[in-house]
Amino acid sequence: MKVLMIAPEPFFEPRGTPISVYQRLRALSALGHKVDLLTYHVGLDVSIPGVRIHRVPDVPFVKSVKIGPSWSKLFLDVLLFCKAIAMLVTNQYDVVHSHEEAAFFSVILATVFRTRHLYDMHSSLPRQLANFCVGNYRPIVKLFERLERWVINTCDAVITVGADLEEYVRAINPEVKQSRIENLAVHTVGATRNHCSVQELVDRLELSNKLPIVYTGSLERYQGLNLLLESAIIVRRHHPEVSFIIVGGESQQIEYWKNEAGKHHLEDCIRFVGTVPPAEALTYLEVAEILVSPRIDGTSVPLKIYSYLHSGKPTVATSLAAHTQVLNEDVALLVSPTQEALAEGILKLIRDPDLRQRLGRQAQRFARKEFDPRDYQAKVAQVYQMLQALPYPLEQSRPLSVPRLVELEHK
Repeated sequence: MKVLMIAPEPFFEPRGTPISVYQRLRALSALGHKVDLLTYHVGLDVSIPGVRIHRVPDVPFVKSVKIGPSWSKLFLDVLLFCKAIAMLVTNQYDVVHSHEEAAFFSVILATVFRTRHLYDMHSSLPRQLANFCVGNYRPIVKLFERLERWVINTCDAVITVGADLEEYVRAINPEVKQSRIENLAVHTVGATRNHCSVQELVDRLELSNKLPIVYTGSLERYQGLNLLLESAIIVRRHHPEVSFIIVGGESQQIEYWKNEAGKHHLEDCIRFVGTVPPAEALTYLEVAEILVSPRIDGTSVPLKIYSYLHSGKPTVATSLAAHTQVLNEDVALLVSPTQEALAEGILKLIRDPDLRQRLGRQAQRFARKEFDPRDYQAKVAQVYQMLQALPYPLEQSRPLSVPRLVELEHK
């Protein structure tokens, strides 16, 4: 099938949704589909067989796109919409595969150009607004709720990434065709472990006599970095040899959290290394003795959890739905989202090396069984086979693309 995938993201960047988009593209490529990816002008080009990357025109005053809603994102989405129209006019696509808010205008495009629409739902957008302090603007939330319901009630199929979203979609439209496809760990989509770099990283960060506790991911409010800093005060009091390593975040966010760490006099035990390539992030997981996910809000499963599980290292995570959809007490130490509980969970693992090893082994076995790349690809194949089986609009009822007009002129 020929697919127009629309991703309102900086692609590629090593963060949540862009990594998930990359995983979808790799699967579709392996299945033999041809994909035109339409995305922002920001991001690194990656080479995937059968995939062509199309970008909106360069916007000089937009050099980066932060996570969450923004005026620059709204402007870029308008450009995406316009370019998508041009691509649909000049090409014949079997499926419009939309991510996140691109689904709102993809409903219109799929209707006008009479093609199938697959909504790749990484989160509930109205729910996510609360994570970025927009939840108090009720008119905006209500608008997003209506748009989301409209998409779910009109698209041909929905991909969800977790049990919570699956139930949410079913409550809105029990009849919509739906497939749950959990994300993969980063190392299963092209990144490779580089064992020889582990010692180099230990030397560079001066960790030889330290106990490394690693967090990877964005530094947004809902990720619980403030909770982590507060728990670090307690942990260091009992174990001065700990070293908290924070992987990820934008420069402004890093400066903010460095200042917060300074207020708690934690400069000597917390290190912010910024955003790193996926392969290097895996090296940080190898270096870690303990992994942490102190999330305080949201229901979507953090993509890092899958990498945490595959790493074979023990994880301390808050007992929120975002974690408990995947994690249980056999594969992670789940704690209440308070500084005392998080600190106690970390301390428990520090004091019990056997528990650390047992949780790590069980987590790795669980990940290999439940989140196998072959199962992932099979699920993507199933969705597209289902779309292909849907009644296809008659050729004469579809808007004529330029290639189709040329074909008719020669008859």
